[in-house]
Amino acid sequence: MPEIAQAHTPMMRQYLETKARYPDAILFFRLGDFYEMFFEDALTASEALQITLTARSKGDDKVPMCGVPYHAARGYVARLLEKGFKVAICDQVEEPGKSQLVKREVTRVVTPGMVLDDQVLDPREASWLGAVALEGGRAGLALLDASTGQLQCGEVDGDERLVDELRRAGVRELVFSSAADGARTEAIARAVGAPAARRDAAEFERAEDRLRKHLGVPSLDGFGVSGLPLGLSAAAAALAYLADTQRAAPRHVDRISRLSTDDVLLLDEATRTNLELERTLSGGRKKGTLLALLDRTVTAPGGRRLAEWLRYPLADLARIGARLDAVEELSGASVAREELAGALRPVADLERLLSRLVLGQGNARDLRALAGALLALPALADVLEARGAALLREAGGRLRGLEALAAHLDAAVAEEPPATLREGGFIRRGHSAELDEIVAISEDGKGWIAGLEAKERERTGIGSLKVRFNKVFGYYLEVTKPNLHLVPKDWERRQTTVGGERFVTPELKGFEEKVLTAEERRAALEERLFEALRQAVAAEAPRVRTAADAVATADALLSLARVAAERGYVRPEVDASEALEIVDGRHPVVEAVLPDGPAAYVPNDVLVASRGAPECAEHGALLVITGPNMAGKSTVMRQAALVVLLAQMGAFVPARRARIGLVDRIFTRVGASDDLARGRSTFMVEMTETAAILHNATRRSLVVLDEIGRGTSTFDGVSIAWAVAEHLHDVTGCRTLFATHYHELQDLARERPAVRNLTVAVREVGDRVVFLRKLVQGGASRSYGIEVAKLAGLPAEVLARAREILKNLEAMEVDEGGHPALARGRRRRAGPAAAQLGLFGGGAAADPAADEVAKAIRALDLDALRPLDALNLLAGWKRSLE
Repeated sequence: MPEIAQAHTPMMRQYLETKARYPDAILFFRLGDFYEMFFEDALTASEALQITLTARSKGDDKVPMCGVPYHAARGYVARLLEKGFKVAICDQVEEPGKSQLVKREVTRVVTPGMVLDDQVLDPREASWLGAVALEGGRAGLALLDASTGQLQCGEVDGDERLVDELRRAGVRELVFSSAADGARTEAIARAVGAPAARRDAAEFERAEDRLRKHLGVPSLDGFGVSGLPLGLSAAAAALAYLADTQRAAPRHVDRISRLSTDDVLLLDEATRTNLELERTLSGGRKKGTLLALLDRTVTAPGGRRLAEWLRYPLADLARIGARLDAVEELSGASVAREELAGALRPVADLERLLSRLVLGQGNARDLRALAGALLALPALADVLEARGAALLREAGGRLRGLEALAAHLDAAVAEEPPATLREGGFIRRGHSAELDEIVAISEDGKGWIAGLEAKERERTGIGSLKVRFNKVFGYYLEVTKPNLHLVPKDWERRQTTVGGERFVTPELKGFEEKVLTAEERRAALEERLFEALRQAVAAEAPRVRTAADAVATADALLSLARVAAERGYVRPEVDASEALEIVDGRHPVVEAVLPDGPAAYVPNDVLVASRGAPECAEHGALLVITGPNMAGKSTVMRQAALVVLLAQMGAFVPARRARIGLVDRIFTRVGASDDLARGRSTFMVEMTETAAILHNATRRSLVVLDEIGRGTSTFDGVSIAWAVAEHLHDVTGCRTLFATHYHELQDLARERPAVRNLTVAVREVGDRVVFLRKLVQGGASRSYGIEVAKLAGLPAEVLARAREILKNLEAMEVDEGGHPALARGRRRRAGPAAAQLGLFGGGAAADPAADEVAKAIRALDLDALRPLDALNLLAGWKRSLE
């Protein structure tokens, strides 16, 4: 950026002075109907936005410049935010022409985590800023959604857990103290995948005092955040960042809550990804996820609340039961569901309307939308308070108390206000007598003139009297010479003309003054009236926030009830046991997308219990699940995890019956891919995820493992898989579903008392394999990989060769020269075949006993052979040969 020199024009010096205060943001500098950018900002923005780069001045004074239309700026800002940029909006804060240089100020700074524009925000997604305070190995974090005013804080041990919580929330921007270790903060930001801002360390200090002052309370104990010094430091910094970027007091942030980091069902990033809760593994889309299936909400806040419940399932039986009670009542009453949906539809997004108005970014349309939403609350409260479930009744009670504000806004704001305040006309007639008079003068001037003209003609008897206007004299009364003797004494002569004279009256002079200043006075008065209405809304911000919270809760419960009723879900039994009993369970998303409909889905039972639980003797604690590729092992395991998650978020589940002993964490390791950015192979990713499970799982956890050890050699893979399974059984003792193609792991059931073998059944029909999708007791001896390859379309000659190699491997054959038979069929022999060697010697005569042993070996199914059976066979063969 060039120095601020006298050589620049006053306007450019103004630009450079402003830019110097916001070096890390792209400055949108208002010039007339455009936001202009200069110097490096112009170069960056023109490339990022793909807009034309021009220049201001020429020659040595040439300055790079680009611009976007003022009325279309929101879209361009959104595109810059998507690319990780900050944008400082510098507006004209006075009317052009009042001074030589128009006064301009930065009215707000828009960052990825500080977005309020409803055209930029996804209405059904929260927009979290994450502030982080680091001290030793511990971290405090705060989540602030500027668009709703929601503020939460908590503390965690270790950066890995911190990253997991920040990613679970889906933060869009991070804030760190400038005093924090740079390498550490960069590593955290890189792991989270969000841009980071460094703020003055003072914003993290004296946190409790500053939060108490902002919230207007003598103590924070009532918010449940005591004992969280690092969390409060992060919260204070987040609040300071909001106030600084928006240039307004964030009065809509009127409460703070404890972030649920320990009293919820924990889901790490790998688990959320593998279960496809909010984004699909393929393409990262919302369609095809559990959230997309569950979201039948009517309002945007309801959609955000449902997503929050999905990210933070409960671990408290009373709260789970309360949600289930509400879902049960609504799911069984179709009329009540439709009545509630109808009452919710008129309720706009109270949270985001409030936020924009409190922060000075709302307009008259926001006021009108807020008025309409508030007017709909009493009817919604009536519907909810008539229900039996405690959660629904309590939500209804929190909607009361805003009737006066609703009536005030409704009486003040026009039914269809303009898009901008400058257009005027957004105050309803009758709200302000002063404004009505100004509007009447401005809009009804001709009528007033005609009335004055008629009145003066009648009073003076001058029939030809006219009221006229010109730019020099303004309004005047024109009288012809023959009628001058009739002019009253209180008229004031202004000008003599050839045909007569021009006069003014005190009344006409007063009217002229009113007319000539009407538009300016109207604009100023409307601005004051709007500000008064905005302040009235801000004064009721706590009640509006409470009502918005109640609306979101009611809508989320309605959504869960709709899905339960329409898809035949049942109420799960959630208790303090350590059992997991799912009878005829189904994968909620898979059954919904089947071409033949949900009826085509094959349900399955999953019965398992933690080691040491009473139910463990019957169900087992570790289920080793084998079966062919494509048979449905992964689907069965995922559906078990999803049933647990749904139950603990307070939803009904896709099953005939389900009993869920409270789970503290769900771990999944399903599939893996290279992490090239961090230099980790597929196997390294797999082992890292497995290590996290072994270190963090408890007896109350549910662990879902699919194909552990497949990323390395077979022997290494089998060894690792066996050792991991042993550890989960012997040490952790948690409920575990362990799918594998290593059939050797089925022998764990002989070695460990709480291991059970299950397989997904198949039926062989000729040379075809039919997948029955049914989980049954027992183990599998084959994986049917070649049959799956056939379904995938591999060439026939490749499949034939694969079958040949498979037979060779299964027979463990070697050729005449002692070479591996794996390559048989590809090598041409150079000479005549040598004589067949005997099993135990050269050209000796055939031994009948040895022949029988050889036949028995060739007939063996090695995949199905257990170690003890092999020892018994060897002992028998030895006896027959002696």
